[in-house]
Amino acid sequence: MKKSFLFIIAASLFLSMSLASLTNAQLASKKVITLDLAKKIAAAAEAEAVKNKLTVVVTILDDGGNLIYLEKMDNTQIGSIEVAIKKAKTSVYFKRPSKTFEDMVVNGRNAIIALPGALPIEGGLPLMVDGQPVGAIGVSGGTSQQDGTVAKAGADFFDAQLK
Repeated sequence: MKKSFLFIIAASLFLSMSLASLTNAQLASKKVITLDLAKKIAAAAEAEAVKNKLTVVVTILDDGGNLIYLEKMDNTQIGSIEVAIKKAKTSVYFKRPSKTFEDMVVNGRNAIIALPGALPIEGGLPLMVDGQPVGAIGVSGGTSQQDGTVAKAGADFFDAQLK
């Protein structure tokens, strides 16, 4: 009887401690890209495209690779829509510019082509806060180098907002 009583006390104490830790649990908070900010990032990228006489598609994705905003400039080929999205997804999924994968392929590491979700073409950049991706920008419509320049203008605008 004494052992059962001690067992019940010990079990009750353990249960109380477990419930206390559950009530102290907290949700994580994270930074997100709002639609308003996505539009401003895209506008900065578009301004760079116009300056360089380019027509491009600009996409802004969230940290899960979901589309927040897409802008297709007049006369940009339709195929660039999906390419811009895939460049941005590559960047957010792998936390690095899509050019990283292009450089690997150029240097002979052709196995990168088979990496699921990676499009090895410059023009996708992750948008980072405190070392973590909160989204990405993807650009398509020019050469890969031109797309990279336009994407960088959008990413630089984003970075300036953090200061």
